[in-house]
Amino acid sequence: MAENRLARELENRTAKERPKSWAPPSTLPEPDRLPGYDYRWIRTSTLNEADPRNVSMKLREGWEPVKAEEQPHMQIVADANSRHPGCVEIGGLLLCKTPIELVEQRNEYYQNQANNQMDSVNNNFMKENDPRAPLFRDHKTSVSFGKGK
Repeated sequence: MAENRLARELENRTAKERPKSWAPPSTLPEPDRLPGYDYRWIRTSTLNEADPRNVSMKLREGWEPVKAEEQPHMQIVADANSRHPGCVEIGGLLLCKTPIELVEQRNEYYQNQANNQMDSVNNNFMKENDPRAPLFRDHKTSVSFGKGK
């Protein structure tokens, strides 16, 4: 009976693997991330209309265009008629990067803005407080769905 068996080294396990399922390709390829940087696709145009205001604003925020040499696997899919030569631009979107410290500072700034707004709302609400009918701050959110009528 041992004569009919294949040696363990000759067994092929690929036949037992589950076939890979098809998935649609990604519209935008994922960049190779350098440590210490965050990446974002920034709109340069909409419906073939240039949007220099958006690009200018993002550049002033600290985003810098990624050069094609930094992402060699994206040189094939980059737009030939790019408004930003030498950079990775696909379908009106420009790949940009910025140091993670700037992203964290930006997030902290907007979190402080939201906290200040909430404090202002609470202070204004509690200003109307009357000892005869006390008000209570109760922060609850709820989600409701329509009746379907």
